[in-house]
Amino acid sequence: MPVTHPHIRDSVLDAVVEFLDSRCSRALQGTRVDVAEQVLRELLADGKCLRSSFLYLGWLCGAEPDSAAVRAAASLEFLHAFALMQDDVMDGSPLRRGRPSAHHALEQWHRERGLPGSSSNFGASAAVLLGDLCLVWAEQMLRESGLDAAALTRAWPRYDAMRTELAVGQFADLVNDAAVFPSLDDVLDVARRKSGNYTVRRPLEIGASLAGCDDRVLTALGGYGAAVGEAFQLRDDLLGVFGSPETTGKPAGADLAARKATTVVVAAYQLAGTAQRRDLGRLMTAGHLSPADIAQWQILIADIGTVDWIEQLIDQRLTCALDSLDAVALDSAARSALIAMAAVCTERVT
Repeated sequence: MPVTHPHIRDSVLDAVVEFLDSRCSRALQGTRVDVAEQVLRELLADGKCLRSSFLYLGWLCGAEPDSAAVRAAASLEFLHAFALMQDDVMDGSPLRRGRPSAHHALEQWHRERGLPGSSSNFGASAAVLLGDLCLVWAEQMLRESGLDAAALTRAWPRYDAMRTELAVGQFADLVNDAAVFPSLDDVLDVARRKSGNYTVRRPLEIGASLAGCDDRVLTALGGYGAAVGEAFQLRDDLLGVFGSPETTGKPAGADLAARKATTVVVAAYQLAGTAQRRDLGRLMTAGHLSPADIAQWQILIADIGTVDWIEQLIDQRLTCALDSLDAVALDSAARSALIAMAAVCTERVT
């Protein structure tokens, strides 16, 4: 099953390539880091285009198909590239989508040329700068999409809210450590701000506001988006524990190795019995985790019944999302696409 509607994804990626060719390529030549453009093009080409697809579906809830709206939607791919590069630097992630992460690719470029200074520091610094450029280009592409000034004015407050929530969520993620034993409510709040709203709710609301949808539609889409976004993060957290490199592009058990306090890790601790909680506590506070430790942690989480419990949370949120759509009259094609997207975002792949 495709992750997004294939026609939307193809149109979005075509718009991204056009913007890369017309706006970004020449600017990147000025960096003298000739690999930067290749790193960015590969990262953008591999995208699922979830956020762009949701923005365009929000547009279709109040307006006809439009190439300018596709370009506006595609601008979120640059925002997401910024977020991914920033996230990988902060997490020290070696891989992204099965390829070397941006800072690792840039580090390797520096090392192969025997340039002075630390290759590791260069890679991290260059990835941050490339991400900053993507943040600029995201807004530029939206502003130059061809949509009129009135439409953009309606969208900017939600666009700003999305970017603020993303940054605040990243702050929270900096202190996301299983050793502090946070509550599930706290972890869900971080997940909602860092990923859920940013992935589904805000893109939908931005698209609908660009199209001039009324408050009833915006409220319904917001409710749908919040529920699907949270379910999406719950699924992502399951993949962070049990997913394979083929499904996540990262090593198996990556969230455990990083000792992240994800919803799965925290739920397991709260659901565990006394002996299981003692074993989990040791793993959650360990200074170093071996592959055998990670395997034991995975077994404990599964034996406690955490996976089924998280699956129930996902199903509950999917039901809430569909109920939100039922509360308002939407274009039938857009509604059908939103139902399909909700299923895709929450489908069982572990």
